[in-house]
Amino acid sequence: MTASPFEKLALAGLHFLDAETAHGLTIKALKTGLMPKCPIAADPRLEVQLWDLRFPNPVGMAAGFDKNGEVPDALLKLGFGFTEVGSVTPRPQPGNPKPRVFRLPADQGVINRYGFNNEGHEALRRRLDGRRRQTGIVGVNVGANKDATDRVADYVAGIHAFADLASYFTVNVSSPNTPGLRDLQAREALAELLTGVITARDERMQVVGRHVPVLLKIAPDVDEASLEDIIEEIQAKCVDGLIVSNTTVARDGLTDTVTAQETGGLSGRPLFRKSTIALAKARRLAGPDLPIIGVGGIDSAESAWTKITAGADLLQLYSSLTYHGIGLVGEILKGLSEKLDQHGLKHISEARDTNLEAWAGLDF
Repeated sequence: MTASPFEKLALAGLHFLDAETAHGLTIKALKTGLMPKCPIAADPRLEVQLWDLRFPNPVGMAAGFDKNGEVPDALLKLGFGFTEVGSVTPRPQPGNPKPRVFRLPADQGVINRYGFNNEGHEALRRRLDGRRRQTGIVGVNVGANKDATDRVADYVAGIHAFADLASYFTVNVSSPNTPGLRDLQAREALAELLTGVITARDERMQVVGRHVPVLLKIAPDVDEASLEDIIEEIQAKCVDGLIVSNTTVARDGLTDTVTAQETGGLSGRPLFRKSTIALAKARRLAGPDLPIIGVGGIDSAESAWTKITAGADLLQLYSSLTYHGIGLVGEILKGLSEKLDQHGLKHISEARDTNLEAWAGLDF
């Protein structure tokens, strides 16, 4: 499946604008409801059941695209099996100074240093409350304000604020753009954070009547010892799942060496190898039962399939849409169905882990 002439023209026009302006225009276009639909035939073999949620397909929109929850339903109508809003912090914050997002076309990558720019809990809650009658899976990615004196309290506040509205929660401790945030991945700090978050979720469960799944999103830049600590902590604290991974601060092998000097997190195709290795190592450490969402560099059916065979139950993408457009969702879903046909598999879950050891055995 290739992009339509309209979509090719739209993408070309957006690339004449700076990346953040183009992103803002895309959100506005989605809010109008006039974006071209991508008819995608549902394939029951791609449905994924995790926790108390049924995902119509495994391809989700990653956090960061719809930080303020403006267009979750528009995204679901475009074919995504689920979407994730945020990261959201208790108080609104502007993020880092502009420019703060940069395309690397030669590498099919993006560097951003947004810094958790968002409108805060109150604005997001108002929007999500307005869609209570809508169906579809919408996760909420929670973070801490840059100037927070008690970051754990900020995450706990996010759980309390959205427990009755979130399909699931993502605890984001892996953005490289908030100073010191990744320090929360260290074992002692992570134990304190997860204890606070899970306690808050359990308290809210008594009110909302539902065990809202809590997932931890980690960086791809952890070493094996740190990854082992992380897995042990999430299992000890009964965290419901893992997202691997956020953006990377590495700049290995980039063609665009000038833009590569920009600070921030690198996403897109250059992240694929590192994030997939981290995914496979996490799966091997965690075992078969922990749900894992694979993120990083998915830009084709082939790369999506690879993530699943390396250990992912679900997938998320974002940066690749910059270069391929929204038609990529349908292309991936069609390609995954074809992969099942080629391999004689009855369900996408049968493909998971089939290439796990090959990826888990690689060095970061």
